[in-house]
Order: sequence, then C-alpha cells, then structure tokens
Amino acid sequence: MDLSVFERKLEYSFRDKKLLLTALTHSSYANESKNKREDCYERLEFLGDSILGAVTADYIYRNTKLPEGELTRLKASLVCEKALCGYSKTLGVGEYMRLSRGEERGGGRERASILADMFEAITAAMYLDGGIEPASAFILRFIVPAISAPKRKAFKDYKTLLQEIIQKNPEDIIEYQLESESGPDHNKHFVMRVLLDNNVIGRGGGKSKKEAEQQAAREALELMGY
Repeated sequence: MDLSVFERKLEYSFRDKKLLLTALTHSSYANESKNKREDCYERLEFLGDSILGAVTADYIYRNTKLPEGELTRLKASLVCEKALCGYSKTLGVGEYMRLSRGEERGGGRERASILADMFEAITAAMYLDGGIEPASAFILRFIVPAISAPKRKAFKDYKTLLQEIIQKNPEDIIEYQLESESGPDHNKHFVMRVLLDNNVIGRGGGKSKKEAEQQAAREALELMGY
C-alpha cells in the first residue's frame, strides 16, 4: 500500500512506515492474513488514547480558565468516539484501512468505533516514530478548531461516554440499579448506582431515575480519571 498521499494529509512523513501500516490494520485483516505475524492497531490504540487525553488536557488547562468540572466535560467532548470519528473522516482514514473481506462488506470503513480507534492508533504511531512534538501538533490540528467552533455544545451525556469507554472491553458488563427512593410523589429523590462487573463504580442522585443515572455515570467517570 502506497501511503505517501495519506502522509501528506497527516502532514507527517514516517521514518518507520510499518508503524503507520499497523495503525491502519484492523484485527480482522490481521487474523485473515496469510502472514500470521501481521500486527493490528489495537496496542497502538491503547497508547494513543492516553497520549490524546494528556495533550488535550494540557492544552485546555493552559488555554482556558474553566473550573475542574467544565474542564472534564470539555475534554470528554473533544475525545469522545463521535469527535474522533469526525477527525478520522476529515483525514479520509476509511480509504486507507486494511480490513477483512467480511468487515469490508459489513461497512467497516464507515464504522464510527473503528474510525475513532484508528485516529488514536495513528496518534500513537506518530508518537513512537517522531516523539511527542509531532504527535501533539497532529492532535491540536483537530482539538483547537473544535474548541473554538461556534455553538459548540457542552458534553453532558455521561452515560453515553461511560458506555463508549467500557465497550472497548466487550467482556465487561455495565448496569444501573436503584439504590433508594425517598420523598413525596410530587418531589421524589432517587439514588442510582452504576456497576461494572457487579462492582459499584459510582452513585448519583436526582429528581428522576434518568437524572440519577447520569450523575452516577459522572461520578464513575471522575473516579476513572475522565
């Protein structure tokens, strides 16, 4: 695969082309490949997630005066699956993916989760190839315009964000349970808890179960460092 055109879109030329090729290789392709030593993007995506979070957090901390809660919400909105998918589409990542025939037929080139993961993998590949400076410059090409975009909505759907994070490990199970209910019918107060594999990771209260679930998810995200 000739990646020179894609590298121009990235505004970065890799010394180790295999890193970029790995970042664009889905596990289905690696599993299907005759070369059983073929690597996929998953390890790079793991590293890229941390780099992306750190660079984004550093930038918004230094360039805004927002309180901690608002910083958390802003960061979440900038690095959530929907945002990362958008960044990948801007780069045309879907054109360069290496997918299995089955994944190709299933619409993998447009799948948001894959596009988001590959953006993180590309970030990590760039970091490993050239260090933090080109990786940071790459991230900020997307983060800075997203922050200054007009009518940007604050991220408040904590349940969706928590689900996106948890679903990266398909074996993990997340559920919400009612812990307590109090007050008269016209002024109820609910306390919900969120469990990950039967372990409580957050609690929250509200005037409705939905509101309490959002607050439980928010507490869980804060405990997880988001």
